[in-house]
Amino acid sequence: MVSISLCMIVKNEEAVLARCLDSVRDLVDEINIVDTGSSDQTVAIARRYTDRIYFHEWTGNFAEARNVSFSYATQAYILYMDADDVMLEEDQHRFRKLKETLDPAVDSVSMFYNAGEDSFGNVTLRYRRNRLIKRSRNFQWKGDCHNYLEVTGLIVNSDAAITHRKIKHSVGRNLDIYKMKLERGDAFTARDYFYYGNELKDNRHYAEAIESYIRNIELDTGWAEDKINACINMADCCRYLNDQDNELTALFQSFRFDSPRPEALSRIGDHFKRRKAYRTAAYWYEQAIRIPENLNQWSFSYPAYRTWYPSLQLCVCYYNLGDLDAAYRHNEEARKYRPQDPHVLHNKQLLESRRA
Repeated sequence: MVSISLCMIVKNEEAVLARCLDSVRDLVDEINIVDTGSSDQTVAIARRYTDRIYFHEWTGNFAEARNVSFSYATQAYILYMDADDVMLEEDQHRFRKLKETLDPAVDSVSMFYNAGEDSFGNVTLRYRRNRLIKRSRNFQWKGDCHNYLEVTGLIVNSDAAITHRKIKHSVGRNLDIYKMKLERGDAFTARDYFYYGNELKDNRHYAEAIESYIRNIELDTGWAEDKINACINMADCCRYLNDQDNELTALFQSFRFDSPRPEALSRIGDHFKRRKAYRTAAYWYEQAIRIPENLNQWSFSYPAYRTWYPSLQLCVCYYNLGDLDAAYRHNEEARKYRPQDPHVLHNKQLLESRRA
C-alpha cells in the first residue's frame, strides 16, 4: 500500500474546511495545510486535524502557493484538494481500493473532477485532473491561475472522483489576474487566451471574450480540446450578442479539431429550434444523444448535453411536429435524470392528457 500526503492551500475557509478534511482524513497518512492569510477560524479548524500547518504570504500566484504546499509533503504520493472539495462516500471506497492496489511505478493518477452539480444530483461539469502525484518526481504547478501540473511518465486513469461544492464565488478575481498579466506585458499562450476568454465570458464581456477565443483558435500551438471548447464558448457569446449566423459558424468550426461533441450538437439543435425548424433541430439533438460517454476524456464534459437536455428538447420538437408518442418517450428519458423538474412534469401531464 502506498502512503499519501494531502497538501492544501487555504484562506478564509472556515465554512467548508472541516467538511473537506472529514471526507479524506482516514484515507491519507499526512495532512499539510498552507494558509495564505486567513482572518477567520480556518487555522483553528485545521489544527483539529493536523499540526502540519504552514504560512505563506499570498502573492496572487496560485501555482507558487501550490508548489509551496507540495514542498512539505513527506509521503510517497501527494493528493491535493481545495477546501470546498469533498470526496463522496462511493469515491472514498474507490480511492481506498486505489491506495491499496496502486503500482508504485505509477507517476500520476488522474481522477474525475466533478466541478458542478444540479439540484437533482446530476454532474453538470466533469473533467480529469492529475490528482495523485508521485512526490519523488517533483512535478510542478504552472500558471498564475487556472494552473496545471506539468506531469510526464506513467499516468493511469482512476474511476474515483473529487466533487467540488462551492458555497461562494470570487467574482472577477481570476479576470483581475489575467488583466495584471496583460498590464505587465506577459506573453500569452494559447491556453492563456482560452482561459482569459472564459473569464471574460463569465463576467459578460462577450465581444472581448470572442477576441480572446479567436486568438486561441488561430494559434498553431495549444491543446485541441481547448480549441473545441473555445469554438463552443465563442458561439455562446455570439448568441448573447444576438449574432446567430456567427453562432452557427463557431459551432461547426469546432468540428475541425475532432469529432463533434454533444455540447456543440445540442447547441446546433437549439439554434434551429429557436427558428422553429423543428425537424432539423431534432436531427441534431438525436446526434447528441447517440454519442456515448468517454470515461477517459480529460477536457471539459457537460453530461447534460448528451442526456436529459437533448431529450427534453426532442420532446418539444416532436410535440410541435405532431408526434406525441415520440414526444412522450423523450420526455420520459429526461425524467430519469430530473424526476421533479417542473418542465418535465408539465410535459408529462400535457402529453398524457393529449394521448388519452
